[in-house]
Amino acid sequence: MTPSFPRGVAAALAAVVLWGAQFPVAKSAFAALDPFHLSAIRYAVAAALLAAWMIAREGTAVLRTYGRLAPVATLGIVGMTASPALVFAGLTATRPEHVAVIVALQPSMTALADWLLRGRRPATFTIACIAAAFFGVVTVVTKGEYVLDAGRSEIVGDLLVLAGAACWVVYTMGTESLRGWPTLKITLLTLIAGSAGLVVLTGGLVAARVVAVPTAAAVASVWAELAFLALGGVLAAMVGWNWGNRIIGALNAMLLLNFLPVVTFLIRFAQGERFGAPEIAGVALVVGALAANNLYLRAKSRRQAAAAK
Repeated sequence: MTPSFPRGVAAALAAVVLWGAQFPVAKSAFAALDPFHLSAIRYAVAAALLAAWMIAREGTAVLRTYGRLAPVATLGIVGMTASPALVFAGLTATRPEHVAVIVALQPSMTALADWLLRGRRPATFTIACIAAAFFGVVTVVTKGEYVLDAGRSEIVGDLLVLAGAACWVVYTMGTESLRGWPTLKITLLTLIAGSAGLVVLTGGLVAARVVAVPTAAAVASVWAELAFLALGGVLAAMVGWNWGNRIIGALNAMLLLNFLPVVTFLIRFAQGERFGAPEIAGVALVVGALAANNLYLRAKSRRQAAAAK
């Protein structure tokens, strides 16, 4: 273990805690701000601060796209506009703990998308873990009743969150086309494009009278939540995750990411929310299945490394 390994774990774990906390925090901020203005403000602030920091460190060359503006902009719109807009729009109609367990499925969704689009079938054990994780999510969402009531607004919210999670999977897979670029450069450029997209989207919704421009007093009333969501949920979490992931490796980082719903559930419990046995069992099944698959992939990686030697 290198001396920097514990710091990498701490950075990645801090990002997971920030991401797990952002859903309850955002839910409380919706009392004053709609999800679109909230997303536009937090992403624009995060983009401006990250750009200022990286330009000061590396110069304006960090903003160059080298003829790849179209794919960068597309990825930004998908991952940094559509994904947060859908997730936060869904959050207005559902519960933070639902959002957390659905978002936790993104690695599983990526494996399924890789199978569907590229023909790379996951191992049978991985498929079984994915099925168990999805069953766990259904258990949480339905509270163990396994019946979807079409009249429940929570179901609509959950589906919007699922669509937002799928957009993030597309973004994650799409960034492979920018291989060779530093991770922070990809993050910055797509964050700038995504922030611009959120501003345009919010402006369009205002023009269509779907949402109203919030008053200065409304924005000021949730300044603490906005600061946390922009500086913590976007800026600090992204930088910490990228830095920690580079040090400890993807498998270790993904193992930590599995605890995101646990963070959300603990915060909701501290806020006074109480969960039934099916919800607790469901989130335990999600975390357990994803962690089991992570451990399986670790063992497989060690066997392949040994065979290569």
